[in-house]
Amino acid sequence: MDKNPQYFQGVLQLRNPTQQIVDFVAEQIEKKNNVWIAKTAKQKNGVDLYISSNRFLKEIGKKLKQNFVGELIESNSLFSVNRLTSKEVYRGCVLFRYFNIKKGETITIKGDEIKIISIGKKILGKNLQTNKKVHLDFSDLPR
Repeated sequence: MDKNPQYFQGVLQLRNPTQQIVDFVAEQIEKKNNVWIAKTAKQKNGVDLYISSNRFLKEIGKKLKQNFVGELIESNSLFSVNRLTSKEVYRGCVLFRYFNIKKGETITIKGDEIKIISIGKKILGKNLQTNKKVHLDFSDLPR
């Protein structure tokens, strides 16, 4: 693979990242000698990192989800077709949106006090007014 510094296969979108998350990503990239950041674009609520490897992009997405509380969204889009092999070439996109919440914390959603019981793909909470368990998506949380 050509080490063109502008070449990238996918984009890692970090939203609401802490310095700890940025350092974690930088550390993971340093460990891989065949992965580099082609470009960095500041966004209103985060940063976009253009990464040279789609495989690494998916790996780092999983690691972010394991180590930090947040929403992970992966997608691919058709970029071009290889002229020699006629194979479709895709660019990946991994969005990681960090949420500063912890198990045991109480948050307010739509006027209801919710105590967080567990955090996984979804958030399990207990409505303190009704004493009923509620399942929340990350998209339900205030941004």
